[in-house]
This record gives sequence, structure tokens and C-alpha cells, in this order.
Amino acid sequence: MADPNSRLTPAQEKAIYDSHENDLEDAGYRRFLTRVSEPLIARLSKPSLGLDFGCGPGPLLAKMLEEVGHQVSLFDLYYANNPEVLKQQYDFIVSTEVVEHLAKPRQVLQQLLALLDCGQPLVLMTKLVIDKSRFANWHYKNDLTHISFFSQKTFAYFAAQQDCDLEFIGNDVIILTKRNTRQNFE
Repeated sequence: MADPNSRLTPAQEKAIYDSHENDLEDAGYRRFLTRVSEPLIARLSKPSLGLDFGCGPGPLLAKMLEEVGHQVSLFDLYYANNPEVLKQQYDFIVSTEVVEHLAKPRQVLQQLLALLDCGQPLVLMTKLVIDKSRFANWHYKNDLTHISFFSQKTFAYFAAQQDCDLEFIGNDVIILTKRNTRQNFE
């Protein structure tokens, strides 16, 4: 977790996000997002309703999922700030390159899990800390909007606390699947 005193203001943070070039027609960006879409689509047995949490200004992942028949609601603090979508249940939730920006990631992840029924996936994408010795030279921590950092151990602990199954796909995709309806808010 980054020092709270070094965090950007919301306006500074949004200015950085506005400079990102995540174009809906960018083949490279689409390829990048298939690391999330392909394993998710393989798990979904029928057209279903999902949430793209932190969709950004160009919700390409939602578009990709809609292209194969799923409905996707959008939420983003800066670009799709519709709190109503955080009050309904979903068959899946995706959140790519978001958790590292959260000041209270545990609270937000618990909130997202509460929007899923048992057996439904929360699919995250974020770079993971490999070990402490490499952290000092890790480029990912140098992005001023990245304030929370995770390792496989972090997610294993969280999954156990929330009674979720946990799967890692590649180096940066994390799938949490609710086992039962118990939520642990300790």
C-alpha cells in the first residue's frame, strides 16, 4: 500500500486516466483483454449479466463480452459513475487494471463479491508482486495512480477469508469464485 500522504487528488488521478489511449478499435488492446475474456467466456454456460467495474472511458472488455451474447453493466468512478448498478446481482464481474488504484481494496472486493451468487466469478487483472527483493525495481509501483499492491499470497489469504475458490491464469489474471453465501466482513 502506498503512503496515503503521497496519493493524488481525484482531479490529478483523472487527468492521468484521460491520457490513456485505450481505443475500442485497437487490436493490441483487444488482444490484451482476451487474457480476461477468454477464461471468463469459457466459464459462462449461457448468456448472462455481468458488471465491468472500473470500465474506463472505452469499455472494450464489455463490448467483447456483448459480442458473444452477454449483457454488461458499466461502473467507473470517473467515466460511468452510476451507483445504481452496484445494487443488483450479477452472474460475473470483471475488473481489469483497477484494484491497484483502490485505497480500500478489501472493502471494494467484498462489495463486489456481495453482488455475485454462489459459483459466480469475480475476474481481476493486476500485476502481482513476485517477491520483496524485486519490489524496489518494479516499474508497476512507479505509476502514481497505483496505490495498492498484491501477491498470490495476498489473494490466497483474501480468498480464504471470503470463502472463495481462487485461480490464477498467467501472471496477472485472478479469478475468485464464491463458494457459499457467507460473507466475512471482519
